[in-house]
Amino acid sequence: MNAPRSPFSPASPADTLRTALAGLLDGLPRAAAARAVDRLIASYRGSTPTDAPILRDRADVAAYAAYRMPATFEAVRSALGALADAAPEGWAPGSQVDVGGGTGAAVWAVADTWEGERPVTVLDWAEPALALGRELADACGQLKATQWQRSRIGAALTIESTDLVTVSYVLKELTPDDRRAVVDAAARAADGENGAVVVVEPGTPDGYERIIEARQRLIDAGFHVAAPCPHSAACPIEPGTDWCHFSARVSRSSLHRQVKGGSLAYEDEKFSYVAATRFAPERAQARIVRRPQIRKGQVLLDLCEAEGGLGRETVTKRHGPLYRAARDADWGDVWPPAP
Repeated sequence: MNAPRSPFSPASPADTLRTALAGLLDGLPRAAAARAVDRLIASYRGSTPTDAPILRDRADVAAYAAYRMPATFEAVRSALGALADAAPEGWAPGSQVDVGGGTGAAVWAVADTWEGERPVTVLDWAEPALALGRELADACGQLKATQWQRSRIGAALTIESTDLVTVSYVLKELTPDDRRAVVDAAARAADGENGAVVVVEPGTPDGYERIIEARQRLIDAGFHVAAPCPHSAACPIEPGTDWCHFSARVSRSSLHRQVKGGSLAYEDEKFSYVAATRFAPERAQARIVRRPQIRKGQVLLDLCEAEGGLGRETVTKRHGPLYRAARDADWGDVWPPAP
């Protein structure tokens, strides 16, 4: 992973993005934002894919920035963190293409995971979303090497060769044929020895199903699964009985809470993902796939294991330092922790 930032270094991309979003929302009429958010919620929770952009104008895009961008950023950053942990020491993407990236949440997440500038292309079919993404980046003086390019996301998609392709919260909006075409295009683009593809979807049963399909297509294309699975075998979850997903904590500004109608200072974003690489990843022995159950004198950990199965480990006080690590462990963490 990256070296810790100096306390005297410039603000992190995460902090910069939060500040930029707060400034954007300052001038947004609450009633208009609420109406746009309601429509977007209906669109994103609907079961029918669309072949037209959900984000139609600046009001929609501003509402999206309040409703989805912080959560998308945190989910993608969590997935990228798992990729960074599994990659060889010193690995970082030299370039990125963000498919269906809209306002650029995944680009900000990459910038927060690996320091330094890299050529980035954001592809999206909604020009208002691209315009706002460009505006946020320009206002912050960051993401200077990013191109915001209008492109239809579907069967005709072509992606230039790159180290990292991100596809976050996009597949739900596509028809099954277009989903498969987009994943295949991502696999072809990340064709070098440093290539990686990260796909993120909502942490729902149908989101998990889309991730499982994408995961298999990436394996068939010659990729290794780097995360969250500690293996490239079939998912051990019996279809229809459960689904693999994780959670990211999202800080919410007062303006964010007003637009979304919430009162808490945070929310938990549930997401499913797969990170796959052309290179052989440094896999964990296991990953915690449910929130740890802390009981008196013991911690119960539900694990996806390197052998390709599911298991439960009980860690007690008799395990000493491992018990303390288990009490601090979180859903989605590798297990056991690195020494």
